[in-house]
Amino acid sequence: MGSEDRAGAKDDTDRRLGRRALLVGGAAAAVGTTVLARREVSRLWWRLPGVERPRVAGAVDFRGARWVAASAANWRRANRPDDYPIDRVVIHVTQGSYASAVKVFRDPSYGAAAHYIVRKDGRLTQLVRELDVAFHAGNRQYNERSVGIEHEGFVTEASSFTDAMYATSARLTAAICSRYGLPVDRDHIIGHVQVPGTDHTDPGPHWDWHRYMRLVRRAGTAPR
Repeated sequence: MGSEDRAGAKDDTDRRLGRRALLVGGAAAAVGTTVLARREVSRLWWRLPGVERPRVAGAVDFRGARWVAASAANWRRANRPDDYPIDRVVIHVTQGSYASAVKVFRDPSYGAAAHYIVRKDGRLTQLVRELDVAFHAGNRQYNERSVGIEHEGFVTEASSFTDAMYATSARLTAAICSRYGLPVDRDHIIGHVQVPGTDHTDPGPHWDWHRYMRLVRRAGTAPR
């Protein structure tokens, strides 16, 4: 084959490869666009009127928690962290008994609920899924971007905060931080008192933050 024939054959090959590359590239781009479109649809379809996002009845986000549903009037459906990134855990105190807190969170006229309640004996109850927005912080932005954990007791009573309560709550907070990539520090694990625009003082002066943060860090490094 002469040099001109070889050059012509090479040009034909290059053109065929070029066309193939364009076809492959176009197909890949189309697939990528389809995947992105499907992701967007998966985030939005459940917001259509009359359409609800699938949920498993009684499912909990933390193993060992007991499910007791809060009234639907005390939280808002969402698809966190896709629509609202979760960047905080808010620590609350119920200012009452565990039973009274569950009762009001199940009352549609109350207007508030937390995602979890930790009882004095360490028992954990989940009332709102983490993907949904619970009305717990008294600040819409903080509600949308946080998980709220109530603790049975009173801010004025040091005896409210037991070893079992600290241990369960720390494991829960460590799991939340791991799930959403939150640093284990006081910028991301806060008390209700730190939420702007609220008049709450919980968890109060008897909540041992140094102990709690140490337990959260330890739980975060423990084998699962």
